[in-house]
Amino acid sequence: MTVDAWITAAAVAGVLIALARELAPPPFVILGAVVGLLLLDVITTEQALAGFANPAPLTVAALYVVARAVQRTGGVTAAVDMLLAGAHDGDRPPSARGVLMRMLPPVMATSALLNNTPIVAVLAPNLATWAEERGLSSSKLLIPLSYAAILGGVLTAVGTSTTLVVSGLMEQAGLAPLGLLEPLRFGLPVAVVGGAVVAMAAPRLLPTRSAAHQSFRVGAKAFTLSVQVIADGPVDGVTIADAGLRALRGVYCVQVRRGDQVMAPVGPDIQLLGGDELTFVGNVHRVVDLQHRRGLSSTEAHHASAIGGTTQVFYEGVIGQSSPLVGETLKQVGFRARYGAAVVAIHRAGAPVGDKLGEVTLKVGDTLLCLAGAGFAGRAQESGTFALVAAIGAEAPLDKRRTRVALLVLAGMLVLAGSGLLTILEASLAAALALVATKVMTAAQARQAVDVPVIVVIAAAFGLGAAVESSGLADAIAGLVETVAGPFGTVGLVVGLILLVVVLTELITNNAAAVLAFPVALATAERADLAARPLLLAVAVAASLSFVTPLGYQTNLMVYGLGGYRFGDFARLGVPVAVVSVLALSTAVFLQV
Repeated sequence: MTVDAWITAAAVAGVLIALARELAPPPFVILGAVVGLLLLDVITTEQALAGFANPAPLTVAALYVVARAVQRTGGVTAAVDMLLAGAHDGDRPPSARGVLMRMLPPVMATSALLNNTPIVAVLAPNLATWAEERGLSSSKLLIPLSYAAILGGVLTAVGTSTTLVVSGLMEQAGLAPLGLLEPLRFGLPVAVVGGAVVAMAAPRLLPTRSAAHQSFRVGAKAFTLSVQVIADGPVDGVTIADAGLRALRGVYCVQVRRGDQVMAPVGPDIQLLGGDELTFVGNVHRVVDLQHRRGLSSTEAHHASAIGGTTQVFYEGVIGQSSPLVGETLKQVGFRARYGAAVVAIHRAGAPVGDKLGEVTLKVGDTLLCLAGAGFAGRAQESGTFALVAAIGAEAPLDKRRTRVALLVLAGMLVLAGSGLLTILEASLAAALALVATKVMTAAQARQAVDVPVIVVIAAAFGLGAAVESSGLADAIAGLVETVAGPFGTVGLVVGLILLVVVLTELITNNAAAVLAFPVALATAERADLAARPLLLAVAVAASLSFVTPLGYQTNLMVYGLGGYRFGDFARLGVPVAVVSVLALSTAVFLQV
């Protein structure tokens, strides 16, 4: 390999390590690698900035606006609600398999037309509430919901950002961009077999977990909260039992801290003194109620009092992969001053975090219970801090009066793009502008709908892909794939390429995986004298097949926090789904190369 190829290989390895170990947010990592390659003259300025001039990022941004508009007006939930209405008859809890059989097809169909992230954002809390009200564990349904959204996204060119990224790369390489329904020939067999495995295996393989969800009808999810005994207050000098803190329903006092002394377990006869810090674990609603008991104040109360505003609301937010909070503590980021909110509890992967909240190093998927004024949810979502955030006890308001307008705009976009009268970029931009012009959403809401970190990752990744191709690294990797898989013929090359993409997408973001694999697919096609277009389309589909971990795809991360799942729960169902999906995709591609 050339010197430039070795430099590029080192940069790619650095990106893989940084993203896999969550050393920094994806936009910073990928953009930093591109800048480094530019400074080392591996790529030109034009190559480094090519992604920002490509149609793909702008198309994805416009589709975020369209999807959010349909979400806000309630258009996403209508079909699913109608189907689930008949999934439960009688007094017994509904069958998880029966619910999945009804739910998966409409979710897949909707995800084929809209970006799947807002679809999961609006359906996950509704589905969890519906399940809990009928005695069915929502942990049997939320991971399947995410997987269905992923599988549906590969059916069309607008269902997921990876197909749009590959389409943009094809256009940049002098090939025709993807047609609206072109991914269907590979995506349909993947969706059918993958969906069948999800429906049949999920009830058996997924464990029962305590679920939390966006509407916050939380049943058993535990949070920790620290409160302080007010000096000379009604609890000062009183025992735990006499203060009524021993037999609280759904809430337990697990320790009392008095200076450097920690008393645990907590007996009923421990006498409380002013300044004592009590740690409680329990149901989120009960924990919140503790702050209103006379004689006690939250240890975060001095933060909350400085927030401002007359109406304070509790919010729950799930930390996203691109969040600036990852790897930091609340104290380090100045959370209260930065977001106008006080964090009063932290929940992590099915278990409460009981340390001092300001000193806890935050991780992807952590759920924060925040006390804030109106507007916190909008600020937090716009900044990319949380993958999902909503007020406790209140569902996101839906403007159902404009549902018909939003659906008509969506239908018009699909007809114009599908007929070829407009490109996908032109149709999506026209739809986004029409939604603002018809007041389905405001310009500010349209701006907030765009996931800026994702757009930056897509645009910056083009520069990294250009380095892989121009340095000769793509040809070297293609040669390695040919050496390892070549003895198995065309089947081996196809399976080897698809496995490479699937592994990459579990380690890094799906869009970055698609960009890195694109030049490898081109080089493989040239070396083996195969048709390039089927291999490139295989890259687009394979880059979305992230089922094994919660970190490879945004929708997995969203249900990870909401469902109270543990990290390994995704592999239980994800491994068999990934295996059959790879086999189905490999077979479909082999028949057309």
